[in-house]
Amino acid sequence: MVVCSAFAKAQTSRAYSNEFLNIGVDAAALGMSNAVVASSNNVNSVYWNPAGLIRMEEQEVSLMHSSYFANIAQFNYAAFAMPIDDASAFGFSVIRFSVDDILNTTQLIDDQGNINYDRISTFSTADWAFTFSYAREAKLDGFSYGANAKVIRRVIGEFANSWGFGFDIGMQFKRGEWQVGLMARDITTTYNTWSIDEEKFAEISGAVENQNQELPETTEITLPKLQLGLARTFTFHYDHILTAEVNMNMRFIQTNDVISSSAVSATPALGLEYSFVNLVFVRAGVGNFQNIQQLDGNSSTTFQPNIGVGFKYKGISVDYALTDIGDSSEALYSNVFSVNIDLSVFNR
Repeated sequence: MVVCSAFAKAQTSRAYSNEFLNIGVDAAALGMSNAVVASSNNVNSVYWNPAGLIRMEEQEVSLMHSSYFANIAQFNYAAFAMPIDDASAFGFSVIRFSVDDILNTTQLIDDQGNINYDRISTFSTADWAFTFSYAREAKLDGFSYGANAKVIRRVIGEFANSWGFGFDIGMQFKRGEWQVGLMARDITTTYNTWSIDEEKFAEISGAVENQNQELPETTEITLPKLQLGLARTFTFHYDHILTAEVNMNMRFIQTNDVISSSAVSATPALGLEYSFVNLVFVRAGVGNFQNIQQLDGNSSTTFQPNIGVGFKYKGISVDYALTDIGDSSEALYSNVFSVNIDLSVFNR
């Protein structure tokens, strides 16, 4: 049953927790396979690297909507950021990842074994993240640092809900055409504390023999992750600019990543962005390199290519990306659109 699997989310110390926060935001970044930790320099730095907020000159707003898994899941994102003074900046963002109208069939069969379809109801599961960001320029020329404070709210219909809290830190260094970035997510580990409706749980505890007999653990831990980035900008005839960035995304657990050990696993990502007179943008990227074990005992390496385009005019950017959030050989690709607005455009 759907509800049974939903309760399984509330396990403790899981390898994958709060995974909706790893999907990524901003179609421009998604088109580059999320390889933007070093080069991020606008309102979306609240997600990618808060240190990048220091490069903003005006107040900015960003909005994004995308659908995943054949439109079953909806991802919505909004962010605002602004400079505080010449040496600091502030940002705020909200993310909602949801699946709505899930069938609740726990009461489909009554005590006498009769099937009554009128007893079917629906519910929604929604994951929320509220992020508060602060960035500051260091005394070392070209160096900036920032931090995120995150509040996580997760709701599974009337069955269970949780609150979580965590912190990220980020750094960027720019020297000439080179940029270096570091983003450490969930540095203190992020804890989600679940509250489970025991009456609702009792309704399904005996639905499947030897399953769901006891309440699951109510503490869920998100382990730290580290992202390193190196970017280089190339300028041709003033009007043509190419930005290339390579990231290394690391988890401190063993996964199917192309580099994997009991202590750390890592997968690279490469992104390219070509712009013409800061008006038209074409992007491409490749990432999510995974070692997949086949049923016949052989293994293969898969990866995920992404592409995107963008248009910017008078401080308003509209971007598009064709991407997915999993193995490109199995998951469905999604069309992602986002809008970034430099609010100073309304003062001109």
